Amino acid sequence: MSIYNAMVAATDANDADKLNDLYDDDFIFVRHQSNTSMNKVEMHELRLTHLNSDAFKVDARRCLYENDDVMVMHQIMTFPNGSKEALMMVNMLKAGKIVSTETGATPLPDA
Repeated sequence: MSIYNAMVAATDANDADKLNDLYDDDFIFVRHQSNTSMNKVEMHELRLTHLNSDAFKVDARRCLYENDDVMVMHQIMTFPNGSKEALMMVNMLKAGKIVSTETGATPLPDA
């Protein structure tokens, strides 16, 4: 099973632990907007917040490309304040795990 398919299955099952298992112990998430980063533990905590809240929604998610080294994804994310962003994610892979993620987000106008 591809990492993307495993990610979708775990997300659809609302299983944060299975999601966490997809990430390497040395995982890093680069946050360009704030010039900060998050590690695997911090990302897991954020994921729990998202999965346990009806205020965060993900729509139109899809994998644009995946091989053994990289997985590129796109989705629309709605936040608790009602704002929406088109989110592009580039995940670097190693030995079947996600080792880093960088994102680009475009704010979307209200419908």
